[in-house]
Amino acid sequence: MMDLIIVIPFYNEFNRIDLEKYSYFLKKNPKVYLILVNDGSKDKTFEKLNILKKQYCKQIEIISIIKNQGKASSVRKGMLYAYDNLKAKKIGFLDADLATSFNEILRLSSYVDEKTLLVFGSRILKLNNQISRKRYRFIIGRIVATIISKIIKEPIYDTQCGCKVMNFYIIPFLFKEKFISSWLFDIEIFLRLKVKFNKTSLKNICLEIPLKKWTDTKDSRVSFLYFFKLWSDLLKIHLFYKHKI
Repeated sequence: MMDLIIVIPFYNEFNRIDLEKYSYFLKKNPKVYLILVNDGSKDKTFEKLNILKKQYCKQIEIISIIKNQGKASSVRKGMLYAYDNLKAKKIGFLDADLATSFNEILRLSSYVDEKTLLVFGSRILKLNNQISRKRYRFIIGRIVATIISKIIKEPIYDTQCGCKVMNFYIIPFLFKEKFISSWLFDIEIFLRLKVKFNKTSLKNICLEIPLKKWTDTKDSRVSFLYFFKLWSDLLKIHLFYKHKI
């Protein structure tokens, strides 16, 4: 029984994988297990992940997907693998660039219990934290977040932060079905929770916690051009769930 499982998707991340950070974290946290999903990388990401696997074989599993399928599919495969093959109290996911650190996901995981089923980070800039975001991504993010709040019917500040932790038992009804959008699948996680718990307010089962530190990386895997496609994804999600919640 592990205390926490963390699923991390990778796509052409060879130059961004900091082996020292991973190694230090795993040494300090022997009750944490990592599921590293190599999503059809064309560089030497898989070889670099294998270096970690050889050093920490009891704390790491690598899932390798031949053809790139996107973040939603990678996270989903990692979650379902964990549920079918491992046991843990809590499970979460992070972005490969560690814009949200391992320390942050550990901190957030401490709030997950039988009542608080999902805890997620929020990139709210405050006096006592360090949140560094590109200005154009911040502006786009706030516009999209406002629309997402209308779709979910909840005042969530940041649905898209790549750090979420949940109670292990809720994996099946959150991840059994494929997601509509590869990058906006976080929205569906919240919507599926509302469907599962009979339209209950998310404030009863979720907790949004401001991150202490978050750094926007230079080579984001989300293209600026996706801004023009995300409206189609938002519409599809809205139409699919609007009568369910």
